[in-house]
Amino acid sequence: MAADDPTDEDLMLAYGAGDLLAFETLYRRHRGGLYRFLLRNLRHRADADELFQETWSRVITARERYRPEARFTTWLLQIAHNLVVDRFRRQRPQASEEETEAVMRTLDAPDGERPERVLSEFEERRRLQLALEELPEEQRLAFILRIENGLGLEEIGAITHVGRETVKSRLRYALARIRARLQS
Repeated sequence: MAADDPTDEDLMLAYGAGDLLAFETLYRRHRGGLYRFLLRNLRHRADADELFQETWSRVITARERYRPEARFTTWLLQIAHNLVVDRFRRQRPQASEEETEAVMRTLDAPDGERPERVLSEFEERRRLQLALEELPEEQRLAFILRIENGLGLEEIGAITHVGRETVKSRLRYALARIRARLQS
C-alpha cells in the first residue's frame, strides 16, 4: 500500500457513505487473508466458501453503522470468527485426511520445482497442518490470527474476547505443542 492510499478504515467509512469503489478495494485487499483464515479454521472448502460469503454479506449490511474503533482487519476477522464459532456450535466438522491433503496440494503446491523438493515441502506443510489440527481450538485460532494474519495480542484478544495475558498463554502453549509435534 502506497503512502497516499486510503486506510482500510477510511475506505469502509467511504463505503458506508455510498462509495462502491471503496468496497471493491477493501474486498481486493482482504479476500485472500479472510479466506485462508476461514479455511484453516473450518478445513472444508464448502464451509469456508459459505462463511466467506456470509462475512462479506455482514460487512455490507453493517456499512452504515461501521465505526473505526479497531483496525478494519480486526473487525472483519471478528465477524468471521463469530461465524466460525456459530458453525462449530451447530456441528463440529472434521476433515478427512484425503480432503486435507487435496486442499493443501491445491493451495500450496509450488510450481516448477524438482519433485523431491515438492514432496519434502508438502510433507512439512502436512506435518504443520496436522500439528495445527491437534491444537485445542482456542490455541489454533490464536496461532492462526498471529502467524497468518499478523495481528497483535490486543487485536487477537478483541476478536476472541479474552485478555492479553490469555492470548500470550495460548500462543506460548500452541507454539510449544507445534514444536514438539514437528520434532517427533
